[in-house]
Amino acid sequence: MLIRFLPRCLPVLLVLAFVPATGCGKKAAAPKTIAEQLKDARAAKTPEGQARALVRVARRQLKAGDKTGAGKTLTEARSLIKPEADPAVAGQRLVEIGDLHAKADSRSAARESLKAGVELAGRVGDPISKIRILTDAASVFGAKAGGLGDAKSAREALDAATAAAEGVEDRFKVQAFAAIAVALAKVGLNTDAAKLADTLEEMARGQDDPRAKAEALAAAANVRAEGGDKAKTAELLSAAEAAANEIKTAENKAYGLMAVAGALLANGDAAAAGRLLKEADKQANKVADPEGQKNAIEKVRAMMADAERKK
Repeated sequence: MLIRFLPRCLPVLLVLAFVPATGCGKKAAAPKTIAEQLKDARAAKTPEGQARALVRVARRQLKAGDKTGAGKTLTEARSLIKPEADPAVAGQRLVEIGDLHAKADSRSAARESLKAGVELAGRVGDPISKIRILTDAASVFGAKAGGLGDAKSAREALDAATAAAEGVEDRFKVQAFAAIAVALAKVGLNTDAAKLADTLEEMARGQDDPRAKAEALAAAANVRAEGGDKAKTAELLSAAEAAANEIKTAENKAYGLMAVAGALLANGDAAAAGRLLKEADKQANKVADPEGQKNAIEKVRAMMADAERKK
C-alpha cells in the first residue's frame, strides 16, 4: 500500500535505501569555479565594480591556498583603479588589495598598493573616511604576522590619522579614536594604545549613541586584549556587545557588531566573533542604500573569512 504514495520517478527497489532530499531528479547547483567567478567579475559594469568583484575572488583563492592565483587577480584589480577615481572608495580598495597582497606574500605589490591608498587618503574630505583608510593601512604596514612589519610606515600613517582626528566633530571623536587605538595595538605601540583606551573608556561612559558606545568599548577591549588584561577585556567586551544590541538601524548595528567581533578576534575568541558576524551579515543585507549595503557586506564577509581562518 505504501508504494502507491511514492514519487513515480523513484525506483521502487531504492525506496527503503535512499530518497533524495532535493526532490525528483533535482540537483543542487554546483558552486561556480574560480574561472567562472573571474568571468563574472570582469563583466561588472564599472571599473570599480570589476575591482570590487575581483578582490572577492582573490579572497576565495587565498582561502583555497592559491597565493599565486590570488596575486594575479589582485594585480588585475589594482590596474582598474585610476587616479581620477573617488579617493574615499579607491583609497579603501587599494588598502584592501595591499592587505591581501601581504597575505599572499607579495610584499612589493602590497607596499605599492598601501602607499597609493595612503596618498589618496590625503584627498579625502570626510575625516572619518580618511582616518579609516590611514589606520587600515597602518595596521597592514606594521603587523609582523600577515603584514609588512614596517614600523616606520605604520607610524607615519598613524601620525596622519591622529592629525586628521583633531578636526573631527565631537560626535565623531569616538569613531576616530577607536580606529586609531585599534591600529596602535595591532602594530605593537601598546603604550600609546593604552593611553587612548583610557580615553575611550571615559568617553563611552558619557555616550548616549549606542554605536559610538559599542565602538569605544570594543576598541578599548581590543587594546586590553593585546596587553593581556583578560579580566578587563572580558568586562569591556560584555558591555560592548550589550551596547551593540541596543542599536536600532541596520547599518549602524552591522558596524557596531563588527567592532565587537574585531575585539573578540583580538582576544582569540573566533567562535564568539563568528556568532556576532552572522548577525552583522544579516543587518548588512538590510541596509537600504545600495552602496552602503555593498560596503557593509564586503567588510563583514572579510571579517567572517578571517574568523574562519582563526578557528
